[in-house]
This record gives sequence, C-alpha cells and structure tokens, in this order.
Amino acid sequence: MALGTAPAAANPKYAGIVIDAKTGKTLYAHEADQQRYPASLTKMMTLYMIFEALERGKVKLDTRVKFSANAAKEPPTKIGIGAGKSVTVEQIIYSLVTKSANDASTAIAEHLGGSEAKFASMMTAKARSLGMSKTTFRNAHGLPNSGQVTTARDMAKLGIALREHYPRQYKYFSARSFKLGGSTFGNHNRLLGTVRGVDGIKTGYIRSSGFNLVTSVVDRDRSIVAVVMGGRTGASRNAQMKDLISRYLLKASTRGSGNLIARGAVSNMEVASSAFELPRVGPIPERRHDGDARIALAYAAPTPAPVVGREALAKSLQAQKIAIPIPAPALVPPMPVDTGAADSIDPVTTASTASMSGWMIQIGATPDRDSALKLLARAQNQGVKALNGAEPFTMAYAANNGQLYRARFGGFDGQASAASACKALEKKGFACWATAN
Repeated sequence: MALGTAPAAANPKYAGIVIDAKTGKTLYAHEADQQRYPASLTKMMTLYMIFEALERGKVKLDTRVKFSANAAKEPPTKIGIGAGKSVTVEQIIYSLVTKSANDASTAIAEHLGGSEAKFASMMTAKARSLGMSKTTFRNAHGLPNSGQVTTARDMAKLGIALREHYPRQYKYFSARSFKLGGSTFGNHNRLLGTVRGVDGIKTGYIRSSGFNLVTSVVDRDRSIVAVVMGGRTGASRNAQMKDLISRYLLKASTRGSGNLIARGAVSNMEVASSAFELPRVGPIPERRHDGDARIALAYAAPTPAPVVGREALAKSLQAQKIAIPIPAPALVPPMPVDTGAADSIDPVTTASTASMSGWMIQIGATPDRDSALKLLARAQNQGVKALNGAEPFTMAYAANNGQLYRARFGGFDGQASAASACKALEKKGFACWATAN
C-alpha cells in the first residue's frame, strides 16, 4: 500500500490533506472532512487574530501584554511569565510559533478578548468567516476540551489564509528559535531547515489528538499546504508529511493566482459534508489549577517499583479536577513505520502514565504525584534537546515514612543517551541519574 496515496484501514485519529495553494485543488485527502482535535494547531487561529489586531491598530508589536494568575498557571509548554508581569505582543508571537506556549496564548486571549471564553467565541466566528465550517474553538491554546474540534481541510484553509492575508507577519512561522531573558526556545517544527521549501507552519499534540502538523511548502513556482493529524509519534507524523510533500509538490500547478480564502466570506475551496463521532474528552473544569505544591526532593535508590497505573492516576486526576483524555481504540494507523524516537511536541504531562521499560532517567521523588508531574514539566521547560522524544511519567515508591513518587523520563535508546540527558539537566540545576528497568 503506497504511503500518502491509499488510506490504511481504521486509525480513527488519522486525517490528512494536501492542497495546491495556487488553485485550491485537493491533491490528496484521507478523512479530511472528519472532525478531529486540533491540539496546538489552535494557536494558528490565535496568531491569525493577533495579526488582524496588529493590522487594525488595536495593538502594536511593542504593546505590553500582562499575564493574569490564570495565564501564569497554564500547564506546559509555557514560557513561565509570573502573574502580574508582561511581555510584548511580538514576544507572544514568537513564543506561540516556537515554544507553543500555553500561558502566552491565554494572556493574549484575555488581552484581546477580555476573557478566554470571549476570545474563543471570536476565534470561532473568524473560522466561520474563513469557510472553516466544521471548526469550533473553546480556548486559545488547544489543551483538552471536548468541544474544541476541527478538520484537516479546515486547518489547510487556515494555513492558506495566514499566508494570503498576512504575508508580512507570516515570516514569524519560519523562526527557528526565540530568546526571552536568559532562555532560548527552539521551534517544535522539525521540518524547518530539513525539507526544502518548508517555511512553517505549526505542530500540535495532546493524547486525544495524536501528533498533528500543518506545513506550508513553496518551491520554485509550486506551492502546497499539507496537513497530517493523528500521528502515533512525532517521528512517524514527520515521515508521513515528508512523504506527502515528495509525492504531491510536483503535482501542484505552476499557474494560479492564489487568493483562495476570502477574509469575510466562505472560500471557494470545496467542503464536503460528513459526520463523525469524536471520542469523548471531558471539558477542562472551570477551575483548572491547584495551588503550587511544595516539591520536596527525595532521591530514592533505583529499586523495583510498580508503575502508576492509568486507572489509579485517572481517579487521582479526576479528584483534582484535572481533565484527562479517553483514548480511542488502538487500531492500525495509515502512517509510515516509525524508525526513530517520538518527538515530544506540546506535551501534556498530566496524562503521562504509560508503562516504561529500557533506559530512563530520574530527576527526583516527591511526596505526591502532582508535585512529581510539576517537576517533570519544569524539566521539559528547559529546552533540553536530549529530552526530545522522552516520555515523562511517575512511579510510586514505598519509603520508610510513607509513599513517594518518582519523576522520570523514559524512552531512551541506550545508556549513552540517558546519561547525555542527565548531563544536560544537571547543567540546568537538576539532580539526575540514569537507570534501566
């Protein structure tokens, strides 16, 4: 079965499309009109709204955006701005494009819309005006919400609209890194600089969506926008995208005016009607954040301990009012065979519960599971390349005076890579050691 041409049966998460950006012709489609969860592809619309506000003079690039307590407490990935502090609109843009920062998304949503809910309504209205008939937004960042849905075709439309409507601002999508204070954040889009013609746009991942990617390609006189949603890993998603580009870029027209997406009306790109029942993912509770827990580091010896099970962790998270996705049945995906480690893109560490084996690293142990997850999130926020593809998880450990929870990363391909990750984290001030289960 040829990759990118004939859909394999039955991975309910996968959807893909390739659009000729000059003519609007669909060059490839699989489940392109079936609803999926956008994850951080949501930030494409957040950025569209920012670009529109800039064009209309509502904000300037140097306008300061203050972070509320609500914005500051968003889960990773984030840039870690404290409540009451501010950054510029341009820094918000860079943080969304590269780091895919959830805290920055909420901050700009509150700045432009007055509240997250109001801004989400504005985003949905804008989606309708662009012809994105099957897209609904409930937040500005893409964290789990059962009502936040889209389709591969709608995301392709949004990608084309960003290019067509805001060509000056579109340059931000090609940024390879972004500096803020003493930190440098790399772009999650691994295709930038590695695949000829790729100039953006956005990655996305939550457990209920799988690994998503919208890619724009301009090579000589041809141009396409391609979407892959529901990848099993970041590596297999990227491989599928590369395959689609190699197969369909040369089939794109060398002629055509573009101008496919009208700013305030339904576009002339085709829309097929269909129905699809998404797996249920409970909406984020109104109060999403608990207070900061005290992190007491207790480095336990590497003795065998049971991995915290999904059901036990689910009950705990539900008691804490933290939403977790319910995965769809595991079926055969129409993705290439994964030959590399998974890219950890836009991770939601509160859902990291999978069993681990092989080489892993431990960065601490805490009195409660939530604190262990926070410690893992803090490590992920350091931009350590050696953690790319590593899976954060917790393990229960019976200590003399009670139970501790180990904060670990798994999925390393050997002792050398695990040791390398520890070395990088130790430079960031973390205690770390490598072990094998």
